[in-house]
Amino acid sequence: MHKTEAPAETLIIDDDEPPSGRLAIDTLYPAPPAGIDPIHLTRPVFILPAQKTSLPRHPKLSPETRAFQKQFFPGATVRDWHDWQWQVRHRIHTYERLNQILPLGPDEFLADHTVQLPLSITPYYASLIPKDVPDHPLRRCVLPTAGEWIKMPCESDDPLGEDHQSPVPGLVHRYPDRVLFLLTDFCSTYCRYCTRSRVVGHGGIRASRARWEKAITYIAANTSVRDVLLSGGDPLTLSDDRLEWVLSRLRNIPHVQIIRIGTKVPAVLPQRITPALVKMLKKYHPLWMSLHFTHPDECTPETLTACALLADAGIPLGSQTVLLKGINDCVETMTDLMHRLMALRVRPYYLYQCDPITGSGHFRTSITQGLEIIRGMRGFTTGYAVPTYVVDAPGGGGKIPLMPDYVSGHTSDDLVLTNYENRSFTYPDPGLESLQTVPAAE
Repeated sequence: MHKTEAPAETLIIDDDEPPSGRLAIDTLYPAPPAGIDPIHLTRPVFILPAQKTSLPRHPKLSPETRAFQKQFFPGATVRDWHDWQWQVRHRIHTYERLNQILPLGPDEFLADHTVQLPLSITPYYASLIPKDVPDHPLRRCVLPTAGEWIKMPCESDDPLGEDHQSPVPGLVHRYPDRVLFLLTDFCSTYCRYCTRSRVVGHGGIRASRARWEKAITYIAANTSVRDVLLSGGDPLTLSDDRLEWVLSRLRNIPHVQIIRIGTKVPAVLPQRITPALVKMLKKYHPLWMSLHFTHPDECTPETLTACALLADAGIPLGSQTVLLKGINDCVETMTDLMHRLMALRVRPYYLYQCDPITGSGHFRTSITQGLEIIRGMRGFTTGYAVPTYVVDAPGGGGKIPLMPDYVSGHTSDDLVLTNYENRSFTYPDPGLESLQTVPAAE
């Protein structure tokens, strides 16, 4: 395995501070003071000249987006709009501002941001939500509602038992050969069904070198770990130098073969995928990405450009989608989403049953409905477009795949199968009682 040195300037830092040496936005929630550079944006990002491609570096704004920008962000230029740092600085995080842009209904409110998942929506993502459609799928994904305060008996704050499988803060070691490394608890846009709503957005998982070092030391000491998934929060809300600081150290661990990044940035903040970021990521192959999409309306020209930059850099892209009631819980919507993802060069990977996180009952469907969606896709579209439907077993049992039952029975000689058209077929598969024992040679 090749070794890569981290940028020298990231080494001259205080132990308790993030590798950039400047304050992170997730410690300034809900927003940084005017004039302060936010986040994980620790220094200007110098955009490299775009490579020759059939896609423009910045997609032309649609008339609808341009009108939205002029109405709600009249002082912003088109260049501002395409700047991911500007998008994060101007994210919608107060109810006064949200109500100006998307007039709120009586059940849309945030009762207590100190214990509830905070409100945060990028201007870009807000521009995709029509203000006169109160039940629009994207709106339901990111606007808090009264349903979040209804806790069912089956729900818990940590349904997957991550806290009990965390040997060091921010690291989950559930499977033998891989770990989940939570770099930060900050997201530019918070999904209301988030599995980690107990910690995300509250500053409990700081992007600090001291915490990261403990996790990296644990990974280095456990030679069975060959695969590291970077998640959070969203790792891509870190600046390039912070992210590279982590990647370089993981890549210097001989037994770490694969590094993955889980992110929703291409859907909610596609401006973050810059040539400079992609150039840095290419140095740490083999590197994979799991992208979070929930609805076809997230597949925009901006998302196409972001995914093209990543795919052209040789980064395999897979999708992770949560099955959500009233948002994507029908065959037509799910098939449309998966087809659009394939057009973006994103391979459908997982379809998750919504975790029983506290206050998620209004999002969950039945397992039967999920199986019917898979049944309605299998055979009617390419297998590449059909994700694996899984339940992440409560209590830390891991992902368990679910499939419609295509096995109808078994005769003495054949397996009886039912295909996607509900037609029966047999496959030669003699049972043990039909097998003839061959006498041993004398």
